[in-house]
Amino acid sequence: MGDSLVPHKLLLDNLTTAIILLDQQLCLEYMNPAAEMLLAVSGQRSHGQLVSELFTETAESLEALRLAVSEAHPFTKREAQLITTGGQPLTVDYAVTPLPSKKQNHLLIEIQPRDRLLRITKEEAQLSKQETTKLLVRGLAHEIKNPLGGIRGAAQLLSRELPSEDLKDYTNVIIEEADRLRNLVDRMLGSNKLPELRPTNIHEVLERVCSLVKAETDDVITLVRDYDPSIPELIADREQLIQAVLNIVRNAMQAIEGQSDLRLGRITLCTRALRQFTIAHVRHRLVVKVDITDNGPGIPSELQDTIFYPMVSGRAEGTGLGLAIAQNIISQHGGLIECDSHPGHTTFSLYLPLEQGATS
Repeated sequence: MGDSLVPHKLLLDNLTTAIILLDQQLCLEYMNPAAEMLLAVSGQRSHGQLVSELFTETAESLEALRLAVSEAHPFTKREAQLITTGGQPLTVDYAVTPLPSKKQNHLLIEIQPRDRLLRITKEEAQLSKQETTKLLVRGLAHEIKNPLGGIRGAAQLLSRELPSEDLKDYTNVIIEEADRLRNLVDRMLGSNKLPELRPTNIHEVLERVCSLVKAETDDVITLVRDYDPSIPELIADREQLIQAVLNIVRNAMQAIEGQSDLRLGRITLCTRALRQFTIAHVRHRLVVKVDITDNGPGIPSELQDTIFYPMVSGRAEGTGLGLAIAQNIISQHGGLIECDSHPGHTTFSLYLPLEQGATS
């Protein structure tokens, strides 16, 4: 890259905006570290490659780049869908600026990723809904538990005064149903116990869940493990994480069983480490991502925005508490749950910070 074109290479190298410089044949002459990280390629190794070898977009976009370099016509594109050489889809905004010179024209492309912004916006809406739901459930629980205590107490007093043991069957029904409703409300509220944080191996958590699932299903369902063994320990409550993951896996099992034979079911547990990941305005150097994927029928589109609400279930016999409890546990650990579902493929992604030193 000539100094006449980029006299301030040091400045470009330290920008957080991804910068790519192409020659008039649309071959790479330079990319800064931000572009290397975004596209997951090495600028040195990719030098001289066509832009279509770095990422793919539409044929019209490639033609627009050719016109930009030949006619010195700048343009901007919003929310473009790029596919990197590794197959990773990206949503970006990019601006193309021609740089005419005596020897040959160049194109300067500035790329701003939108995936992170769109994800944070979606996450903020999800967290806001979660907080609103918590307040609603707590208020409702207070209004339910108070009269339940009175009903149960009155049934006990009445039972002592009844002349016949046969009549006590009716008061016993009242007491048992009051206890059932109280337990249901307690499950909706979740545990008041703070997490017991200690170094935890995420794969030990997943293996514990796998052993429980095998016992519950007589080992008929296919469990696939795709682990990254280099992931370090995280600071977490091991038992609570087991409960959160188990709730999601059981949800997958029930979805598969409701659609077909459980022996045809397949659940994949995948772990990966992600760098510089933002959760609720906090940027973490390193997080662990746990994907739980099943080949069930998928979540109905009308339920996908509300599946983490208490009492929302796609099954007639479901309580709708499993996912709500899982989300509450992950939130207590400073993490996040996301869901992507279509027929034959549903993935719940759990994001958990691997370090405590995070930045806003």
